[in-house]
Amino acid sequence: MTTTERIEYDVVLVGGSPSNFALAHRLVQLAKASGVNFSLAILEKSKEFGGHIMSGAVSNPHVIQKLFPNYKESGFPIEGVCTTSDFKVLGEKHTWDVPRIAQPEGLHKEGYLILSLSHVVYWMANQLKEAVKDVPNVTVDLFPGFAAHKVVFEGEGDAKRVAGVQVVETLDPAAPDEGIVYGKVTAFGDKGFVSQDVMAEFGLRDTPQVWSVGVKETWQLAEGNPSLEGKVWHTMGYPLVDGSFGGGFIYGMKDNKLTIGLVISLDSPNPNVNPQQRLQDLKAQPWVANMIEGGKLLKYGAALLPEGGYYSLPKKFAVNGGLFLGDALGVLNVSTLAGIDKAMESGYQAAGLIHDILKSGGNFTEDALAPYQTTLMSGFIGKDLKAGRYFRHAWLENPKLLNDYLPKVLAGIDSGNWLSGFLSIGLKNPIGAIGDAIRLKGLMDGLIDIGPITYKKDAQHIVPGYKPAIPFPNVGKRTGASLPKSYFSREDAVFYANPKYHEGNEHIDEFKADTCVTCIAKYDSYGQETPCVSDCTAEVHRVDVVGDLRKHGMSLENCVQCRTCEFVCPEENLRVHASAQGSGPDFMGL
Repeated sequence: MTTTERIEYDVVLVGGSPSNFALAHRLVQLAKASGVNFSLAILEKSKEFGGHIMSGAVSNPHVIQKLFPNYKESGFPIEGVCTTSDFKVLGEKHTWDVPRIAQPEGLHKEGYLILSLSHVVYWMANQLKEAVKDVPNVTVDLFPGFAAHKVVFEGEGDAKRVAGVQVVETLDPAAPDEGIVYGKVTAFGDKGFVSQDVMAEFGLRDTPQVWSVGVKETWQLAEGNPSLEGKVWHTMGYPLVDGSFGGGFIYGMKDNKLTIGLVISLDSPNPNVNPQQRLQDLKAQPWVANMIEGGKLLKYGAALLPEGGYYSLPKKFAVNGGLFLGDALGVLNVSTLAGIDKAMESGYQAAGLIHDILKSGGNFTEDALAPYQTTLMSGFIGKDLKAGRYFRHAWLENPKLLNDYLPKVLAGIDSGNWLSGFLSIGLKNPIGAIGDAIRLKGLMDGLIDIGPITYKKDAQHIVPGYKPAIPFPNVGKRTGASLPKSYFSREDAVFYANPKYHEGNEHIDEFKADTCVTCIAKYDSYGQETPCVSDCTAEVHRVDVVGDLRKHGMSLENCVQCRTCEFVCPEENLRVHASAQGSGPDFMGL
């Protein structure tokens, strides 16, 4: 019988995320001062750290500053510093600059850092390698290309604990420990690939997470164009005219590059949102098209964002042997589009507690880890999330806002008189419109308290056969000569995400084929695509015709690991697993 020595670390970090690297850096800093001995491993599914990180971001540098006091002199990768931050409402043809006084305070980003988070994570990984050279009491092993495929639990009842993670897809029965990385404590900084299993195992979620998908491109602007470095725009309106909540963002970066993206919530009633195509519609809007005319697409990608905020947080932030950070926890505040500083802060604070427990013997029980939750919720993370606790609910509770009011505002903008759109709303029902506006503002700002709220799962919002109340004929319908040069089909966009998979990859589960057949037939009857096919960001899901049967098929080699299909599947019949052996997209530079 084959025996294998257990691979054991004091601390195991799942995911090469900003939160986990903040934890690792801070823990090394503390150990350098205290002399505490520990071993730490960071597991990352991408072939290199940062390769699956898709976030062009505008971030408050306050946590970066305390973690790396000399970050400006250390080569920290900054794409620019925000000098102007504006908010526009886009019509199909024209735009309206929202007056500064009427803009959400959280969208004022002057002085914040414009970042490519993939470059930040890559930098943090290399800095960590250098930092541990001066700390002989610490062992840090970095494992890019090693995904956590399964969580390993030990014990029963109240003694059940997270023992580690399995990093090979199938274990050898003769060597059951081979391919498992054990830890005294395992920190999950992933977007739910495996952390969702810990949540389920311990029953930590009373309210589902609310997800959005971000689709994004990086462009090289035409030579001779004026630099847009430091300029930041957030947008609302076109092309999201179907009742979907979301908006666009454009960030000017150094070297005459530009980030253009669209964030769309997956709790849309529309079964055919098609995020990648909506991004193309955004680029066709004249104001945006003018910016990128003559430019060159460099990168494309897609990723999920946890939007539920305060009321989607798990009941406990830690269990025996495990704790949650960053996106696994869900600390993004959608009202301010701020998540990176909170993710890094969660890692920073977790490091302090882990260090203290290591000093006292390393018994990582739930009770020992419980102060982590108290620390986060009493600090700026908890205060910020509580202030924005009703932001998503404010738009969900009143469908008129996105289905009726917004399209009328956009029609007014396109007529050349933005005020006419607001007047058309007010003249029809002035008291109701004023009341809706006051309630929306009060909820978004947290000034109205309606108690705890419970979200539905995203797919439960889908309405088969849904049609927008006020259709915009060009959204998703440009063809032939009407296609701008900046337009890329979904098939072509995949090329710019550069996914590479090993032969035989099977990283998306379809649980029951018959369920997919029934789902396809249902949406066919409404003249719609199934949501997994329509909303896929990378041309993975398709309908195959086999005889008289329309079946679900997948081109897994195109997958960009965004997991959108998992959350828009009306039958909960799909699950996306972490890619193996370093395969998947290449988001470096997004």
